[in-house]
Amino acid sequence: MTGCTRASTRSWWSSWRSGVPSPSASVRQWRQPPQGPTVPPGGAHHRSPATWNTCNGSPVVYSSSNHNLVFSDDDDCGSASPPASSKPARSPAASSVSTSASGVDSCLSARCSLPSSTRPHQAEQAAQQGAACCTTAAVRQRQQIAVGLQGKRFIVEALVQGPVAPAQRQQHALDEGLARMAFAEQQRWITVQQKTFTKWLNTKLVARNLEIKDLVADLSDGVMLIHLMECLSNESLGRYASKPKMRVQKFENANLSLDFIKARGIQMTNIGAEDIVDGNRKIVLGLIWTLILRFTISDINEEGMSAKEGLLLWCQRKTACYDEVEVRDFSASWNDGLAFCALLDIHRPDLIDFDALDKSDHRGNMQLAFDIAHEEIGIPKLLDVEDVCDVPKPDERSLMTYIAYWFHAFSQMEKVENAGRRVEKFVNNMQGAWEMQSAYERRMRDLLKIIRSQVEHWQTSQFEGTYADAKSKANEFAGYRRGQKRDWVAEKSDLATLLGNIKTKLGTYRLRPYDPPADVRQDVLERDWATLTRTEMTRAQLINETIRDIKNGLRKSFADKANDFAMALNTIQMAISGLDGDVEDQLHHVRKLSDNLAPLDRYLETIAAVDAKCQEANIEENDFTTYTYEELSYELGLVKSSVQKKLSFLENQMVARAMTNLTPIQLEEFESVFRHFDRDDSNSLQELEFSAALASLGLVFSEDEMHDYFVDTSNGRDYVTFEQFIRFMVDVTEDQNTAEQVYQSFREVADGKPYVTEMDLRHSLVPDEVIDQLVEMMPSHKGPDMSEDRGQPQYDYISFMEKLINEEREQEDVPSGVLQDRTNVGDTSPRNVGKVNGAGG
Repeated sequence: MTGCTRASTRSWWSSWRSGVPSPSASVRQWRQPPQGPTVPPGGAHHRSPATWNTCNGSPVVYSSSNHNLVFSDDDDCGSASPPASSKPARSPAASSVSTSASGVDSCLSARCSLPSSTRPHQAEQAAQQGAACCTTAAVRQRQQIAVGLQGKRFIVEALVQGPVAPAQRQQHALDEGLARMAFAEQQRWITVQQKTFTKWLNTKLVARNLEIKDLVADLSDGVMLIHLMECLSNESLGRYASKPKMRVQKFENANLSLDFIKARGIQMTNIGAEDIVDGNRKIVLGLIWTLILRFTISDINEEGMSAKEGLLLWCQRKTACYDEVEVRDFSASWNDGLAFCALLDIHRPDLIDFDALDKSDHRGNMQLAFDIAHEEIGIPKLLDVEDVCDVPKPDERSLMTYIAYWFHAFSQMEKVENAGRRVEKFVNNMQGAWEMQSAYERRMRDLLKIIRSQVEHWQTSQFEGTYADAKSKANEFAGYRRGQKRDWVAEKSDLATLLGNIKTKLGTYRLRPYDPPADVRQDVLERDWATLTRTEMTRAQLINETIRDIKNGLRKSFADKANDFAMALNTIQMAISGLDGDVEDQLHHVRKLSDNLAPLDRYLETIAAVDAKCQEANIEENDFTTYTYEELSYELGLVKSSVQKKLSFLENQMVARAMTNLTPIQLEEFESVFRHFDRDDSNSLQELEFSAALASLGLVFSEDEMHDYFVDTSNGRDYVTFEQFIRFMVDVTEDQNTAEQVYQSFREVADGKPYVTEMDLRHSLVPDEVIDQLVEMMPSHKGPDMSEDRGQPQYDYISFMEKLINEEREQEDVPSGVLQDRTNVGDTSPRNVGKVNGAGG
């Protein structure tokens, strides 16, 4: 084909822009484009979508209603025959209409031929004008295409079909402006991403005292990339060229890093060593973003969502209580800086006053949040204020990278606070056990004192020898049996139950069993109680001797049955108070005792019949027994109550032990509420009781909802058992608190040191009253200490915890110093996490 001169080309281009055919166009020889559909109706002023057709050996045609551009490559398309006439023929392909985006891409990638003298200038001009007539998608690529066309030989042929309407010229100008705006926006995003990603890289490389200034250039030799992967993975990549001079060495370094990335299961697409060495900015940014996703964002998990969705959900939850903040995405939602201030306020209200902020000062709010996060929390400044405030749509990837640092920083902070909370819960739980022990000892001493006083009174009392005196003493003795003795029997039973509860409670949490002092043990009470019983019988005999009546047969009959009945009750009571060992064994034994109570009811009816006969015979006293029908009936009720309480307690302990994720405080609260509303001691709740119990715990529902919950929890029955109640409450809240976990919490609070200071406890937000209790209980630390802690009281939490750990450690052959030994393991405190190769972070 005959080449065009610079002048003729310029003339043709001016004619094309003005809509007037160029004189040189009449002598042009045109290549015939491939056949296609005809132009739709509309005439010369009908603006049809751009159409691009390309194939091997055929020109590439851009078609609109007013002009066509034909691009062809001498190498790929070959030569074409001129049309029959010198006048440009309007081909069907030139008039075809297509809306496919692939046609636009074909045009933008077509190669043409021009004389070498006019090639750069005319090629860029042709590409710009062709792009201005394309769809908006093609226009946005105009700058890149113009650069790509330089250095080639082109042939530009125009098929002029008529003048360009003003509206079309205006549309062309608008499209070209949009293209420039899109290109500028893309360049801004690239600049922000490069700056943010560079800061992210430097936060990882600071462990090796390395710094990246130009992201693309500094990574091109592969050395910095190898350092980055070793810092992120804590592994060595092996030998590499630390000072590469040749291109092949840079390729080897880059391939070493890429192979390591692929070996860790990180998916990469179209990323090769040549892209890194040649400084392909787009590919390098994509690679860094992939690493950020893998090593900074991918471990974020909220309710099983993806990393991005989980991070967004975390932001939305934390800022939900702020009316001025609405986080919808990682872009425009952060322009005003209030979202960052809200995150600071919800986690560290001591650092910022959200209500006092000037909500209209976007830059000031964001600068304040960035400064506080960096200076007080240690979050690096990956973004500048202008990167977020001064643009309508900040870069999403840069924001996600920066916000991920906020997530990890506050998550670590919450972990330390949780450790302090577990210490507080442990102390509260232990306080409950200590209060139970103190109450047991105090009540036991009071009971022993009054029993001994009563025995002494009976032993020194003298009869006057008159019926009135004997009758008076008989009435006094009967009053003792009806009142004071019953209180003592109940107190004796309660103390036995309390001691069993203390042992079971400590055993549930694997703590050292409680050993009462020698003067308040159960055997002391049993010995004094036996003395009381003997003295009481002696007293009864003395009284009965003065007013004895006939019908000893009835007395003996009643006494035999009453004594047998009392012995059975005492046997059951002793069996209950003497229970020990595993909860399962105790529960099995108590259930057997409960089964033996039914025959006692029938036997008590027999005793009642004999007692009625004695009353009819006007027999007021019985020398053969200390028991009356009312007393036996009462004691039977006490025994039944004791058995039922013990059975319920053991069953509930079984349930509580299974609920390992609930804290002791929660279990005690739930059990206390359940017992309070279990009016009939049936170890179950009716629907109204169930509703009232939930309401007392702050769970209020409508009648229909409450009925549905009751039916679902009770499995269709008309009552809810304790186990069902606890399992229902587990759905609301659950936690776990063992002595081993509390030790680990102490160790986290102490930052791995073998001792803890008051300052450590206060930093973990442990309440002052809890700190005071711990200071009184824990022994002083006598070993080596840290320089920063010298001058402060230091407490040995290891020895403190070893005293509380259950003796089961000795059965498992674990040495008593196991807690001390664990402090010699490598320090895993939060302050040392992230250090690489011994370097400070």
